[in-house]
Amino acid sequence: MADTSIVTVDLSPFFNGDESGMKDAKEVITHACSDYGFFQIVNHGVPPSLMAQTLDLFKIFFELPNEEKLKASPGEGAPFTPAGYTRQPDYSFNKNEYLTMYPPASSFNVYPDNPPELKEVFEETFPHLMKTGLLVESILNDCLGLPPNFLKEFNHDRSGDFLVAFRYFPTNDAGCSGVSAHEDGNFFTFVFQDADGLEVLKDGVWIPVIPIEGGLVVNLGDVTQVLSNNKFKSSTHRVIRQEVKSRYSFAYFQNLEGEKWVEPLPKFTEEIGEAAKYRGFFYKDFIAMKKRIDTHPPSDPKDIFSVKHYAIPT
Repeated sequence: MADTSIVTVDLSPFFNGDESGMKDAKEVITHACSDYGFFQIVNHGVPPSLMAQTLDLFKIFFELPNEEKLKASPGEGAPFTPAGYTRQPDYSFNKNEYLTMYPPASSFNVYPDNPPELKEVFEETFPHLMKTGLLVESILNDCLGLPPNFLKEFNHDRSGDFLVAFRYFPTNDAGCSGVSAHEDGNFFTFVFQDADGLEVLKDGVWIPVIPIEGGLVVNLGDVTQVLSNNKFKSSTHRVIRQEVKSRYSFAYFQNLEGEKWVEPLPKFTEEIGEAAKYRGFFYKDFIAMKKRIDTHPPSDPKDIFSVKHYAIPT
């Protein structure tokens, strides 16, 4: 039986200059991105103790009374996803609440008053995640065989990146989702989790993404899939709610500037004689359509808007 586990990659060679180790890691990541669109990383540059402290503070926030959490309700003007606290409405497929934060310098942020140390710890954590994001972006650039710094120049605006902390409510219904099956619309996402529940769909089978100590889950988004003309995958994934207790995690989303035009790159189409598999689109328009699920959820989760809307029939 084939191994269906999500691979873990040690990024320490990229910090200590081990050329052989970097080459091996890129080969593993290339295979993981082509096959799953998911992998995990360790020794990635974000202190595990800092990630654990950050998650603990988010847990404290989510356990506060509703009236206290609502003091951090979203402000106006944030792109894509409003900053601040949000609880999914009862009609939503997704049974969770979440707190969204943009880069520390952003004027969009709405910080909770409690716990009081949350703002300071977030401001320490976010730059670490951003730095690791740039490293992973560089690795993906090499794995795709793109010119040096191509993705860095293509995706240079970090002001729209954000961190989202989640609380998934417990359930008595085994298999009930905290987040229904979906693909991320961005470039890629990091997830820090300390409990089971995250699953990725592979060949019709849901595969658990088991938490590893100090690790970050990396999942590719639709932008990567479109740019690579399906060379790399944006995989369907979901979060299954736990019985009895809540599940907590936080995710860092590396996004694009809204006016960025996204389409399959020539390297993966005309330069190799292959047809483009997607029509181009503006990132802001794509994300706006994906976000409509929050206010206009379809009666059937299978009808949720996805990047398939831009797929070119073959």
